[in-house]
Formats: sequence, C-alpha cells, structure tokens
Amino acid sequence: MIITAAVLAEICSALPVSGSIYIWAAESAGPKYARFFGFLVAWWSCTAWMTFTASNCQTTANYIVSQLAVWEIEFPGGIDNNNIQWRAFIWALSELMLVLSVAINYLPPKFYSGIFKFAIALIMLDFFLCVIWLPIGVSKTYGFRSASDVFTMTYNGTGALAGWNWILSYLFTAGTLTGFDASGHIAEETKNASVIAAKGILSSAIATGVLGFITTILFLFCTPDLDTVFSLNAPQPFVQIYALALGKKASIFMTTLAVLGLIMNTTVAVVASSRLVFAVARDGVLPLSGWIGKVDSQGQPRNAVTVIFIFAAVLLCTILPSQVAFTSLVSAGGVPTIAAYGLIALLRLIMTPDHFQSSHFRLGKYAKPFYVCAAAFNALIFVVDISPFYFPVTSETFNFAVVIFVAISIFAFLSWYFTPEHKWLRNDQVLKALSRADEEGEN
Repeated sequence: MIITAAVLAEICSALPVSGSIYIWAAESAGPKYARFFGFLVAWWSCTAWMTFTASNCQTTANYIVSQLAVWEIEFPGGIDNNNIQWRAFIWALSELMLVLSVAINYLPPKFYSGIFKFAIALIMLDFFLCVIWLPIGVSKTYGFRSASDVFTMTYNGTGALAGWNWILSYLFTAGTLTGFDASGHIAEETKNASVIAAKGILSSAIATGVLGFITTILFLFCTPDLDTVFSLNAPQPFVQIYALALGKKASIFMTTLAVLGLIMNTTVAVVASSRLVFAVARDGVLPLSGWIGKVDSQGQPRNAVTVIFIFAAVLLCTILPSQVAFTSLVSAGGVPTIAAYGLIALLRLIMTPDHFQSSHFRLGKYAKPFYVCAAAFNALIFVVDISPFYFPVTSETFNFAVVIFVAISIFAFLSWYFTPEHKWLRNDQVLKALSRADEEGEN
C-alpha cells in the first residue's frame, strides 16, 4: 500500500485539485477514455467515502455500548443484533456520533488546523498507551501469547480452504490502509499543494503501515487464548480485552480515548468526502449540482457537508430493519476505493506511463514496477473484499459487496452515456490538463 501511495503521490503532485482521485483516473486514462474512467471513479469514490462516514459512526457507537458488557449491565432483550431494541440503541448512538462529527465541519476553517492536531495527539496517545500500558497490564493478568502462537498459529473460522482462509486475513489489515488519498481531496485548500498534498498521501500511508504493523504484532502477543476471545460478547471485543488486562475502570479511559479518536477520524472523513462530492457537483455530474457545488463566504463547501450528513444518516437507518443489510452496505465502502487505487496504477502503466513530468514525486526508473505492483496488490485486496467470508455460502452469509459494486458501476456507465460531453470533462479540458502537467516538468 505504501507503493500504491507513491503512485498516487506522483500524480497528485502534478494534479493537486479537489475531488482529485477521479481527475487522476481521467487523466491517467488519456484523452480518449478520460471521461469514462472519470465517471467510473467519481461514482466509486463518492460511494466509498460516504459509506465510510456512516460505518465509522457505528464503530464509535460499538465502543460505547461495549462498556455494558464490561460492567455486566442488562439490556432489554439482550445484547444481540437480532434484538430490535438493541439495534435501535446502536442506531441512535451512531446518529449522535454523526451529528457531532458533522457539527465540527460547520466550524470556521480557522479551527481546522487545531482540530487536526488534536486528532493526531489523541491517536498518538492511544498508540503509546497500547504499546506501553497494555503489555504491562497483560503481564500482570492473563499473560502473553507465545511467539509460536503469534507467528505460526492459524485458525480456520471461515470454512474456506486453508490457503484462502489465510488470505482473508488481509480483509482488516488492508482495510486500515485505505483513505490516504484524503489529503489530495483538499488540495485546493492547501498551500503549496503540489508538494504538501502529495507528501500527505505518502507520509500517512507510511505512518499507518509502520505503526499499524507494530500494533498488530503487539496485539497478537496481548490477545487472550481463543476460548476467552470467542467468549467475549461485546460488539467491540477489544473493550473487554482492555478490561481483562487493565481493569474495568481503566477500560473506561481507553474506551473514551478510542471514541474521541474515532469522532475526530469521522470528522476528517467528512472533510475529505465533502470536498470530493463538491468537486463532482461543481463539474455538473450530480443531481442538484448547482446547489451542492456552491461554497459559502469563507470558501467552504457547506452544502456538500450537508449532503454527506443526509446520506450517512439515511444509510445508518438500515441498521433498524437488519444489521446484515447495513453490514453489506458498509462492507462495499472499501471495495470502490481499492478498485480505484488499482485502476489508476493500471492506467498509468498502460495508457500514460510517460506523462505527468511536472510531479515533484516522480518515480523515475521505479515507475513501471511500482504500477505493476500497485495494480496487482490492489486486485488481490479487491478479490478479498468481495469474497464470501464464510463457507459454504448461503443467503445469510453471501457478501453483497460485489452486487453493490456492480450496481454503482452500472450507474456510472449510465451517467457517462447520457451526460453530454460539454457538461463534464470535455476532451479539450483533459488535453489541456495533461499538457500542462507535462510542460511544467520540461520548463
């Protein structure tokens, strides 16, 4: 994924514009196919970012309600997704988390820098407590797993063949390494964007990869035995692991820290997704584009933020009739993003390998190997994301992510087919941007 980030940073530096990822796809395809791939990735990215906002709110709610399991507090009908009262409780908390994150986005932009710094401080505090305090707690309670368990033990809870069962472990680890294109979406609001926005893409992927690897290995050592893990009944079992290792009161502190970090995470996601939706609307693709594509007196796309809020709030309502329906919707959120990453790398390899010479992050002799690597790896992750997670496959275990992804792609095709060229991504605009990106590198 760091290689993927390098590929995106290269093109971001040459084309630092809001809603950048679909512009990158369009320009990577070259003039002839630019509009088609631009439409395709625009639909993919908008869907991915807006569903991520909703799913992040439910993740935050899961941390909060897991304290009920820690303190053994009874809930009417039980802590069970089959309980409509429980799903309604999760839904209400999720909507509240969404309101908090969106409200922060309505603040004047002068506060954004402080908010982002606060978010980073929270996340780093959480990280250091996990790598220092958690191991100390584990050593004094249930003890560490052995190195043999951590590095050689496997468990097949999916029913898949052993090899594919192992590959499915990429589902969550790769899921954390997406979204690093966010800094490109706010490029038009970034000073020296051709350097800073591209650097943000690369540095965020490196930071997440390095720190995420350390955290993953540490958590494997600190996880209780499997019998204990499978006995945990909280929506977010790690809250109960905190309680086992550190004590019930300490788990409240760690849960609070995680909740605040997730609220900040969702806030940043709304910032990125609103800029993406704004850019697509500004170009005239979405319904109500004239209203969505407007900015306020401070240059902020407030209407796009409102659209994100409405979409995420409606999506969260699918929790009420069926947890499975909501899970299917949000699981599809990562699929379009991964598809877009891989597609851009493939287009750079096949269609425009020698363009974007103005980039400050040119890959040079490593370009084509990086394009191949990024395209292949993201193809693997895409297959994992759309794969069934339990075998044999039934109507209850079927992964509807592939159905949703195909539906989104069909909508993108229809939009491309019925939208006149003069309304979005005219051929002369593509040629002009491509030429400028190359000429600046020659001057």
